[in-house]
Amino acid sequence: MTMQSYKLTYFNMRAFPLGKLPVLEVNGVPLIQSLAIARFLAKEAGLVGNSKLAEAQADALVDTLNDFTLLIPWREDNPQIKTQKIDMLFQSHAPKLLDHLQCHLGDREWLVGDSETWADLYCHVCFTTFSVLRPGFADHHPALCGLIDRVEAIPNVAKWIQSRPTTEF
Repeated sequence: MTMQSYKLTYFNMRAFPLGKLPVLEVNGVPLIQSLAIARFLAKEAGLVGNSKLAEAQADALVDTLNDFTLLIPWREDNPQIKTQKIDMLFQSHAPKLLDHLQCHLGDREWLVGDSETWADLYCHVCFTTFSVLRPGFADHHPALCGLIDRVEAIPNVAKWIQSRPTTEF
């Protein structure tokens, strides 16, 4: 497989299609929206699944995780209200999400098919974020915790985790 050349470009604000990041430039064409970029890169890297149905399953799982992520009150300025909203979210919505994901995973190693897909990688990204907001939130779902461990054991993922910069949430 041949990868195209990709370039993260610093545009002036007028050049951002929606006035915000992320923007990935591919062969001179700006591509916007984080999930569209992730889906594009997953296809390029062969991480979408081995059939059209597997690809749709991976996309559905990513969309499901993203739906939950969008419920997080990122822009709430009042820390008390933000904490209350996060508490409610993790009490009311997280159990259903975790049960769904664990049921979908079953006794398989990966969420879709017999090898990792971008759904597994996205699940890891989301769980990392969720763990900052609510440490131990998935402790009662051992199959999902095992999935996260397997993702972290992928050599290039492990290398990135070891060398990634420390950033504030």
